[in-house]
Parts: sequence; C-alpha cells; structure tokens
Amino acid sequence: MTTGIWVLGDQLWTGQSAIQSCATQYQKTPVIFIESLQHAQELPYHLQKLVLVWSAMRHFAQQLREFGWSVTYKQGEDFKAPLLDWIKQYQITELRVMTPTDRPFAQLIQQLDLPCSVTFTPNNRFIWSDEEFYQWAISRKRLIMEDFYREGRRRFKILMVNNQPLGGRWNFDRENRKTPKGKLTMPEALWFAPDEITQDVINWVKQSSAFKNSQDYWQIEPFRWGVTRQQALEVLDFFVETRLSNFGPYQDAMLTQEQTMWHAILSPYLNIGLLHPQEVLEKVEQAYYNHQSEWALSSIEGFVRQILGWREYMHGIYILMDKNYSERNWFNHTHHLPTFYWTGETKLNCLHQVVTQVKEIGYAHHIQRLMVLNNFALIAGISPQELEDWFHAAFIDAYDWVMQTNVIGMGQFADGGLMASKPYAASANYINRMSDYCKHCVYDPHARTGDKACPFNFFYWDFLARHYDKLKNQHRMGQMLRNLERISPKELQEIRQMASQWHAANKSS
Repeated sequence: MTTGIWVLGDQLWTGQSAIQSCATQYQKTPVIFIESLQHAQELPYHLQKLVLVWSAMRHFAQQLREFGWSVTYKQGEDFKAPLLDWIKQYQITELRVMTPTDRPFAQLIQQLDLPCSVTFTPNNRFIWSDEEFYQWAISRKRLIMEDFYREGRRRFKILMVNNQPLGGRWNFDRENRKTPKGKLTMPEALWFAPDEITQDVINWVKQSSAFKNSQDYWQIEPFRWGVTRQQALEVLDFFVETRLSNFGPYQDAMLTQEQTMWHAILSPYLNIGLLHPQEVLEKVEQAYYNHQSEWALSSIEGFVRQILGWREYMHGIYILMDKNYSERNWFNHTHHLPTFYWTGETKLNCLHQVVTQVKEIGYAHHIQRLMVLNNFALIAGISPQELEDWFHAAFIDAYDWVMQTNVIGMGQFADGGLMASKPYAASANYINRMSDYCKHCVYDPHARTGDKACPFNFFYWDFLARHYDKLKNQHRMGQMLRNLERISPKELQEIRQMASQWHAANKSS
C-alpha cells in the first residue's frame, strides 16, 4: 500500500493539506509535479505566467527534495501519461491531491480514470474554509461583501477591539479615493533577476512553437517576478516597510508609466500558494500596531479589506455558484472583444496604457482592471465570456475561481446583481478624475458627441439607454437614470448612432 502526492501548480507550499497529511511518512511518500503542454495551451496565456508557475514548481520540487521527499518532476503532452508511468513505477495505491480551487481542474482529475484511488484533501489555501463560507451564505438574505467582510473581521479578530472595529468604523473607503494631483513620489517595487532555473524556463518557452499565439501578444522579458517562497516573503516585507503606510489614499489612482503605484503586488504569490492570506494579514496588522502613532488606520484597513473582504468573498461566491455561472449574461451582451485588448493599439489612451502594461508584466491593479478594462467592455456591450477568457489569459494572477467572480460578477454584472449592488459603469469623467490618461488622449473626456467625443462617454449613456428597463429596478441607479432623462431625444439619438458606428468600425472576431 503506497500513498503518493500530486502537487498542483497553485499549491506550492509545505503547509498544503496533501503534503501535511503525509508529513510523518515523508521519506516513504512519493511526490509528483507535472508540466502539461496541453493544459498550458488551453488559452493564449501570458508568457510570464507560464514562467512564473513552472519556475515556482521547479523551485518547490527542489525544496521538497532537500527536505528529504522523493520527488518526480515530469513534462508531458497531458497529465495522464506521466501520472500513469509514475503510479506504475512506485506502485501507488492511493493518490492524494489537495482539492483544486478551480472547478474545471477538479473535474479533469476525476475524469482521468487512474488505476488507484484518488483522495482529495481539504483545500486550506484560504482563511475561510469552503464549509464555513457555505454556512455563512445559506443563513443570509443577501450576499453583500461588506456584510461578509465585517463577519470576517469579527470571526478572525482582525483590527478589532473586543467586538468593535478598531477606530470605531468598519470601512475607511472614503479616505482612500484621492486623485493623483500634484507631484507624487512613487515608492520603488521589489523585483528579482532570473536565476538559472527561471532562465531555463524562459528559454524553453521562448523557443517552443507551442506558444506562438502567446508570443504574438505578450512579452516574456524582462521577467522580474519572484518564484520562491523566500522571494514572496521578501516582497511582503518590502510592501509592509515601504508602501503599506501610504497604500490607502491613492489605491484607486492611475498614472502613466507607473505600473504598481503603492500596491502590494502579492496576488501572483498568494494565488500559487507561495504566501498564505492569513500570514499576510498577521504581518500587516502587527506592523500597524508597531507604528500606530505614525500610520493612518485607513491605509491598513483598505488593504485588509482587499484580502479578508474581496479575495475571500470572491472565492466563497465561486464555490457557492453552480458550474453554469460562467455562462451568465444578464444584459445579453454579444459584441466581440475588440482586437486592441490583445494588441494595445487604440487611440483610447487609458486602454492603450493599461493593455500595454499588461502585455509587459501581466499585471494591472484593481481599478485599472475594473474601471478601465471591465468598464469599457460593459458599457460597449462586449460578450462577458470573451472578456473573461481574455482576463484569464492576460493576467499573471488569473485563475478560474478569481476571474469568473471578478469579470462575470463584479465587472460585467452578468449575474444580474448577485455580487454587486449596481453595475460598475462609468463615463470618462471617472478616469479623468482618477488618472492622468486623459491629458494625453486624442478624445475629449468632457464630450459625449462630436468628433472628439470620448467613447467612454457615448457608450456610457448608450448603455443606460439600452438597458433602462432593467436598470430602473436597481435602487442605486436612480440618479444616473435621472441624468439620462435630462438628455434631449436628439442628442440621445446622436449618442446611440455614435455607439453603433464605433462597433461597425471596430469589428473583431
């Protein structure tokens, strides 16, 4: 009777449950890692994501070997052939895998028809367990993130005094929306030079014809991401020491050539297991208590809300929803995704800047994702499914669990309001206020008709008009619809004609 462990590419730490379940028998427990070429070609994934995952896998496999585990590392066309060879070689009778976070991957494993039993150990990558979230959700009349966030603060005693929030308020969001005016001094980011293992992966991906589509879209070098737990911990420490105290005020701001601002850029490491969200929160909370007289609570609370609120909530909604959630399309949006999402070649400077940044490093912060990339697709009536596929392919931290909820739910309101209390639709006014992109754009952020009208403007009003009957029942849309009603029929007709003409001139497949 031999138990073996299959370590997946987003479960790369020794505390994961499958490894822990055999920790006392580690010298007798074979472990396998597999790089599947077929799996890596399901979408034209960002080249830097392929490098990150495969290099991190190779580094973690090496670490387990140093700890004394018997580790097999395989490359293959698919997962099944290497698994079958390994199972036969080590006479595996039970295969243990930590339950995959992504639903399609769990189904893939179940369909492999392996000659041994398969045991899924509990997924312990999140602060809330799946069962804890389910029990919270079934007792609720509404699934609002703010409610969930407050419960998480209470339950895990984060920034709490007895049963009350530190500072007397749960949410300091109002203090965290400063516009990027005046001269701002940006903090440095912590990047790393590729070591030999990472460079080998880079060279292999660059030379492989399997990734030709990805090579057409994404840059692979310079590759500067961390690939080990030690490096991920260094990024966490660096964020706490140099960025956290000023994270809050400008967390929604966007500036040309500033790729990370004050953001932590921890999501790639959290999403492959090099960091655990619990240790991130503990580090941040302790740092605040050490500097309480100097640091604004609003910055720390804003960051905690992203990890304990947004991230945990997105995962919880994902496990709660059925497998058809990804197909929801409440507005029935069917336009194809514009080609410039892949090329970055567009006169819309905000989209050009953000897409170019994504092409270079596979990353954009949450407002760039929500209020530029998602917002444009929403108001322009782009297929939510095409947009989600793009997000999944483009971002270095993208996985099924996080992109379904963020794009289908929050960004596109395609679930009809299950997650968000209103669509995140906005005109150019928001982008002009929160960035410097409009200063260098051929379009006028104040014009909604005419030759210089910004497409964000005419699409925004066209969106409200197209979906008036559906939106009038959304209680937070009242003011916006009243503003729509003030537009003359003649101007509204011109707005809608401009939207139609834009689509005709920007057909994409």
